[in-house]
Amino acid sequence: MSFSAGVKEELLRVQPEKGCCMLSEISAYTQSIASLRLAGGGRMKVVYETESAALAKRIFLLLKKRLEITATLSFTRYERLGGRRACLLTVSEQDSRHLLVSLRMLREEEAGDVFRGIPRAAQTRRCCRAAFLRAAFLSAGAMNDPDKSYHLEFVSSPGRTDILTGILEKSELTAGVTQRRGNAVVYIKKGDDVVNCLALMGAHQSLMEMENIRIRRDSRNQANRATNCDQANLNKQLSAGAKQAAAITAYSLKHSLGGLPRDLQEIGRLRMLNPDVSLEELGKMLSTPVGKSGANHKMRKLMNLIAADEEKNEGEER
Repeated sequence: MSFSAGVKEELLRVQPEKGCCMLSEISAYTQSIASLRLAGGGRMKVVYETESAALAKRIFLLLKKRLEITATLSFTRYERLGGRRACLLTVSEQDSRHLLVSLRMLREEEAGDVFRGIPRAAQTRRCCRAAFLRAAFLSAGAMNDPDKSYHLEFVSSPGRTDILTGILEKSELTAGVTQRRGNAVVYIKKGDDVVNCLALMGAHQSLMEMENIRIRRDSRNQANRATNCDQANLNKQLSAGAKQAAAITAYSLKHSLGGLPRDLQEIGRLRMLNPDVSLEELGKMLSTPVGKSGANHKMRKLMNLIAADEEKNEGEER
């Protein structure tokens, strides 16, 4: 099962208790997966269509409990779409009018005048915003596996994105809008916002699973950064050691190290033999071991002598 399917399975178990939340949820289903079937003379029916039998059952029960509407269940199969089967919930003409008036999608005093709208509570009350987003996700939502990327989205018709984005903004969630195959897609990309959206919708188990994945991802990223940093430091160390060894070797061929103080002779010979070790390790190899600071002091003194000799030779050549 995909992560997105797991979220939907969990949300189907969340039952709204307040009448206002039920109405908000019905409103989201109506705007996401319902259509108006016109029968002439101003008559019409609202039909919900979904591939999920569990979602069809949820909508049926919500209509019955909140609005005392009994929808008719039927099935259809689309051969041109690979034999895909869909559940249809058809609301009678009389009940359709009652439904649309209750959802503020039809002016009661002007029969047939349909307008876009949602129950006021869907935007003003947190519990109703949660119900609306939950239904919108169950209807036409999807989420990427958080182990790969953080992305939660709601597919919508181009004219209805302002409703979703408004509800998300009131819930302090940052959303973007894009177009895909003729549909508008409202999406959330920030990990914290995806987590907060899951919490708002009521997908707490999925939220915990995502948080565990985020912890693992952060741990991997930190480990990778540490490894890259260690590798960079090692490369830098190897490069510096190799340059020191080359400079000391060139100086030795010209003058030999015998004319240098004994402690510089020793660290110089050790560096030529061990160009890949750190200064800390080099200091431990000395006959009288010193720490990293002591080894660095000796090496800097030796390299300054070599640099001064090179400058002297360049001056003589000019």
